[in-house]
Amino acid sequence: MKAKKILFYCLAALLAGCGPIFSLHPLFTKENIVFDEKLLGTWADDPNKPENTWEFARLDEAAAGSLAQEFRDNFKRFYRLNVTGKQNDKVHRGSVVACLVKLEDGLFLDVFPDKFPSGEQDIEKMPLLYNAFFFVPVHTFIKVDFVGNQLKLWLTDDEKFARLLEAEPAAVRHEMLDDRPILTASTKELQAFMLKHAGDERLFADEMALTRKSR
Repeated sequence: MKAKKILFYCLAALLAGCGPIFSLHPLFTKENIVFDEKLLGTWADDPNKPENTWEFARLDEAAAGSLAQEFRDNFKRFYRLNVTGKQNDKVHRGSVVACLVKLEDGLFLDVFPDKFPSGEQDIEKMPLLYNAFFFVPVHTFIKVDFVGNQLKLWLTDDEKFARLLEAEPAAVRHEMLDDRPILTASTKELQAFMLKHAGDERLFADEMALTRKSR
């Protein structure tokens, strides 16, 4: 197998102050991906900190190869999400793929990487080629709602989620890795779990309100 065909990625810690829950499987299928143009544009959580932004754009065709084969013809239903945040006078950035998932009346973002931490999409362009084989693709999920001119997000927090698992060990299939839960449930199981626990603050623990800056 050619190295360039092996796409192993790592999701950067783009959610400042939050340890997101990771899943080995996506939340979406062809049937429940939706595209909403209201999401397109640049959003900020604090007008006094213009460097903290979430920018949603249409995914370009060049990035379609990072999607599973069954979704490549529908790459226009996915977003490019560029996140910028400043901490301790240092600017941090992340560039990932996102899609909106509609489950009954709820909206969720499934966010996953298509680039290595050093910025490449092609494994053969990695400065440390062999290191790339140790990275694995993961997904994280965000609950979403549009309220007026705001985009409301509810982020996951692995420490708070651990409380849910302590109370309900069989709530969703998972493994613990270095005291951190990694979801191993199938997409169908994940969807059922999200619908049941969408309002549980132990799952979607941290609320964020973004205001549109530009479109």
